[in-house]
Amino acid sequence: MKKATMASDAVEIEERLGFKPCAPTGVLARLGDKWTVLVMSHLAVAPDHRARFSTLKNSIEGITQRMLTLTLRNLERDGLLTRHYFTEVPPRVEYQLTEMGSGMLPALESFTSWIRENWPLMEACRRAFDEARQ
Repeated sequence: MKKATMASDAVEIEERLGFKPCAPTGVLARLGDKWTVLVMSHLAVAPDHRARFSTLKNSIEGITQRMLTLTLRNLERDGLLTRHYFTEVPPRVEYQLTEMGSGMLPALESFTSWIRENWPLMEACRRAFDEARQ
């Protein structure tokens, strides 16, 4: 009986708010990953939404070459960006947001704006929580 009540409560909330969580867990995990958000943010402000691997590596604080490679590969696999390889010496690789990747930018901007606006309050809440636990 409890499960049925929780399910009906969820449906009622969805109808009232017009919000329905629908993304599969794998998509949420990818798009909620901090490196994904940072890579997408950097590509969002790059000319033509396109940047070299080395530019991304140097501009994203704390990311390792391995994590950047994995993140870019996963974003390419998901269709959010394309990889452009140039047969030069040394080789040059650039990444560019696809139409679908660019379509995600308004949502990403809303999300990052919310973070900027609420980060100081979140930090204060964390401090108060931690102090109360000591």
